[in-house]
Amino acid sequence: MKKIRGKIKRKLRNRKKLREVNNNRYRISVSKSLNNLFAQIIDDKNRKTLVSASSIEKEIKKNKVKKIEKSNLIGEILAKRAKEKNISNVYLDRGEYKYHGRIKAFAEILRKNGLKF
Repeated sequence: MKKIRGKIKRKLRNRKKLREVNNNRYRISVSKSLNNLFAQIIDDKNRKTLVSASSIEKEIKKNKVKKIEKSNLIGEILAKRAKEKNISNVYLDRGEYKYHGRIKAFAEILRKNGLKF
C-alpha cells in the first residue's frame, strides 16, 4: 500500500512540474509493464496521439532481445517516426516511473536520435 501511494505521489509531482514546462511542445508519454514498453507522442492541446511505438509490434516482437535492448529499439523507432512528422521539441512524461533502467535508456536513445528535451 505504501509503495502504491508513493507511485501516485511521484506521478502527480512529475505532471505538475511538466505543466509548467509545457510551452508549445509535445509530450512523450511512457508506460511499461513487466515485459513491454509503450511510448507515444501526444499533442495535449488537440488531445491527439501523433506518433506511437511499442514493444508488441511485429518487427520488435520477432526479435528475442532483452528489455533494455527493447527500449533502445523503441526509442529509435519513435524518433524516426517523429522526424517523419517534423517533431523535434518534446518533453518526457515518465509518469510514476523513476528515471532509471529502461526509462533512462529509452530517453538517452531519443536524445541521440535528434529529439530535444
